[in-house]
Amino acid sequence: MSTVGGSDDAGTGPVEEVVQRGLWYDELREGVRYVHRPGRTITEADDTLFTAVTMNPQALHLDHAWAATQPFGRPLVNSMLTLATLVGLSVAHLTRDTIVANLGFTDVRFPAPVFHGDTLYGATTVEALRPSASRPGTGVVTLEHVGTNQDGVVVAVARRSVLVWTRAGYEARSREQEP
Repeated sequence: MSTVGGSDDAGTGPVEEVVQRGLWYDELREGVRYVHRPGRTITEADDTLFTAVTMNPQALHLDHAWAATQPFGRPLVNSMLTLATLVGLSVAHLTRDTIVANLGFTDVRFPAPVFHGDTLYGATTVEALRPSASRPGTGVVTLEHVGTNQDGVVVAVARRSVLVWTRAGYEARSREQEP
């Protein structure tokens, strides 16, 4: 996080302000597990909107009567919404303003369903770190995201590789872009 100057509401002097950001490559450590809170309760409206926006006409997400005839007996939350929300839960904690790019996802699985009204919680473990061979000032980070519902049941797991700035790399780039 970066610190910027300011003054307090009473005008009595400077106040320290901290601008929230993710972590630099240099701050990440292998084996550390970051637990993200708050969770996110996924509503039927969220699921319907996401399903419509992504042009996924799967009746399992949209048709209560049909879903009632299927093995889970009710609509399932679109698994891509579950994955997107799981990754989103980690952003403020880990990669906000420090990520260069997502490089890819592997080993994505959904061991249990998510239903309308379930609350998704996330945790992310840093599995591996290495300096980028092709982009100085950055590093490749492998993350494992695990999503659980309100009952602690694992509902999603995904391994993600991201390219993250080092602090020095970001600062050098910022200086290059100054007018």
